[in-house]
Amino acid sequence: MSIPVEIYPALGLDGRCLGAFIGRVPGVDVNVEREEALQRLGGYHSGALVDLGLAHMPFVTAEQVHGAEVAEVNETTFIPVKGVDALMTNRPQICLGIYVADCCAVYVVDPEHEAIGLAHSGRKGTELGIVPALIRKMGERYGSRPEALVVQLSPCIRPPHYEVDFAARIVEQCRNLGVREILDDGENTGADLERYYSYRMEKGKTGRMLAVLALTKYD
Repeated sequence: MSIPVEIYPALGLDGRCLGAFIGRVPGVDVNVEREEALQRLGGYHSGALVDLGLAHMPFVTAEQVHGAEVAEVNETTFIPVKGVDALMTNRPQICLGIYVADCCAVYVVDPEHEAIGLAHSGRKGTELGIVPALIRKMGERYGSRPEALVVQLSPCIRPPHYEVDFAARIVEQCRNLGVREILDDGENTGADLERYYSYRMEKGKTGRMLAVLALTKYD
């Protein structure tokens, strides 16, 4: 079975970083609750990590509580990281992971300091400012300058399939902090159920896409 994976070239840092988005896996029944859906998709997600060359790395995920807390992680971080919606690290060979089904996964890469962050930002998290919180914390911890960052938005639900355009708000938040390079392909999860899972359109019982981000090489 072909597993749909999109790789974001702008995050690549000349082969030192990899950001990817694993879409809907065809033929898998996910008309179940979240944890059961993730179990059914687990093998396919693991296979995609193998194909991406990330399977040997520690795989770090967040609890994703629709809040605005950020955690710095390393090789020994216990997962999922409780109470947070964003992860960051400057350690190579650690794969950050965020699950989404309408919410936006926001990738943040600092080419100057070789640091990365990955955030789960839906309507509530965007209102609370999870992405600005991540950018600020990367600045405090790694010296990341907003104007040097590369930010990539994943597919997420958008109008007319949702009443709030939180993707546009995320872009605005980043620009207000001084981020210059913001990429968003505008893909709407609610409009394409062949490629994406949609919590809204599938009435709460569906699978999850997986966003992954890793620094892949040592100095």
